[in-house]
Amino acid sequence: MIAGEQIAVDDPGKPDIRALLERHLRFALGQTPPEHSFALDTDGLLDPAITFFSFRADGRLLGIGALKRLGPRHAEIKSMHTDQAARGRGVGRAMLAHLLDTARSRGFRQVSLETGTTAAFAPARALYESAGFVPCGPFAGYQPSEDNLFMTLELDPASFAVDGRGGGKAWHEEAEFAALPRLALDLDARSQRLCGPAGDGQAES
Repeated sequence: MIAGEQIAVDDPGKPDIRALLERHLRFALGQTPPEHSFALDTDGLLDPAITFFSFRADGRLLGIGALKRLGPRHAEIKSMHTDQAARGRGVGRAMLAHLLDTARSRGFRQVSLETGTTAAFAPARALYESAGFVPCGPFAGYQPSEDNLFMTLELDPASFAVDGRGGGKAWHEEAEFAALPRLALDLDARSQRLCGPAGDGQAES
């Protein structure tokens, strides 16, 4: 826990958020070709389907994340980024838990995401795996590529009792383990069952 921490809906147009988003975009474009990079800028995050959140500690911005509605039961995680100076302090874990709890509270039963495949994205991939996300096929208008990894999670409304920090207690306990074995699964079958049918939104850049 970080002293004075607060995760709340915020304005992506605020100066400190704009600065962090610019760093986020530079990182994404530095790792992924432009045609396969889907990180959103400030204007993209103003989409009415998107709810944008900030993680602050005593007012200082430490991280961001967003939830996009794709359909009545399907949402997408966007714009997950932690300030360099705050990494290793659980900011990303707390933001992800908050986004998943928000998705549950809004009646979504599935949450999906797109992330990168280079070594620089390994911490993000490990975080998502620790929360139960599994690889799947493209959704919401994305196209398959070697530069993009698609992941999804089927939500169980009855699981992950809230622990008072905006995250699920069971999930927080699982996330404390630094290394988890990579899941072995039939990607083609899982892609059709988990991602394909629910992908009724559009991918953004």
